[in-house]
Amino acid sequence: MNYFHYFSEIEERFSRRRGSLLMLSTLDWALIETWREAGIPLEAALRGIDDAFDKYDAKMQRAKGRMRKVNGLAWCAQAVMQAAEDMAEAATGAVKTAPQEAVESGFETERVARFLEENAKAVDAAKPPSTALGETARRLRELAEVLRSAAPMPLDELDRTLTVLEEKLFATLMSTAPEEEIVALREQADRELAPYRAKMGAVQIRQIQAQFLQKRLLEARSLPRLSLFYMGHE
Repeated sequence: MNYFHYFSEIEERFSRRRGSLLMLSTLDWALIETWREAGIPLEAALRGIDDAFDKYDAKMQRAKGRMRKVNGLAWCAQAVMQAAEDMAEAATGAVKTAPQEAVESGFETERVARFLEENAKAVDAAKPPSTALGETARRLRELAEVLRSAAPMPLDELDRTLTVLEEKLFATLMSTAPEEEIVALREQADRELAPYRAKMGAVQIRQIQAQFLQKRLLEARSLPRLSLFYMGHE
């Protein structure tokens, strides 16, 4: 299965069943990544999306349209897990004789909390140490504690918080990195982008250059990406 085919098929099916164009969020892409890494067949993912929307459409009809629009792929997660379990049982001829343990969605509280704590350790170990890095690590551990509390933060709010932390981290790196390092990285980015400039707009080029700088600055200091999008493959 082609890596990008898996993502694009799920995105297309979700958008088609929703009935209008909706850009998948960072969390949606991260969820797809966890399905792929868990070995969820594409057929199961598509079947789960269809099952979820079939139920939604039936409820919508009974409610005469007075229902909120589906705004995220995570709404289909339970149906996808159920479809994967059903397919696995059908393949092995297994018969359900007792309630099955819930299949993990990929965003279990403890797994996310460990991701935050591991990133905090990596930030603490980065050289040279700084007040900004120390504050980032402290905040990541604080968020992990909140997740394990009786009133955990919703995942979408958590990811927005992590995005803000990451943006502040990038700003710190840009302001503290030696001038020579930034110049050298920009020159490298220009060289690598040169063959494609004619096919790209100015805005797209600037975005790629910024991403290139961020990636190289993080790599040079062994710093992790903080967003939940990177939880499955960092």
